[in-house]
Amino acid sequence: MTKFRYLVPVLILSSVLGITAATGAGVTNGAGINLENPLISVAAPAATRTYLNVNPLDMVNNPSFYLNKYVRIKAKFDKYSTLGLDYKPAMKSSEDYISFLIQRPDVLDHNVPLSELKIFIKRTEAEKHIDLDAGDEIEFAGKVFSNALGDVWMDAEQFKVLSTKAKTDKK
Repeated sequence: MTKFRYLVPVLILSSVLGITAATGAGVTNGAGINLENPLISVAAPAATRTYLNVNPLDMVNNPSFYLNKYVRIKAKFDKYSTLGLDYKPAMKSSEDYISFLIQRPDVLDHNVPLSELKIFIKRTEAEKHIDLDAGDEIEFAGKVFSNALGDVWMDAEQFKVLSTKAKTDKK
């Protein structure tokens, strides 16, 4: 019994110290490696991330594979939407974000949105591209943060307009 008298405080002390060391972000170098504990990684800034170029249909066919991955997509813009906003399991506030849809790349004769891919962009960034029309070519990159409802939920951290269709006057 006397052997265990010293063992219990040592175990408690080591577990407390282990938890404290594992939860702190600590000092990092420029590559996002924690210098105090190299097993803890720190997310790299968006400008230095490596994005995987993906086909959006591959993503919606296998949402679990892309969860927590950084991806880049070239697509045709469809429209801004409120789809998926304020949904608690994958919360993006409608006050701060707007979602947008892209067109299905496998349907060429008419516009069909790829609604299984929920893409969110900050409202301040979306306002810079308010004049986009269906069919305009875009490229965006970001992180897949959820696969709620079996769909892909993605934050667009980067957004670029590649080309726009000629605007026609409506009378």
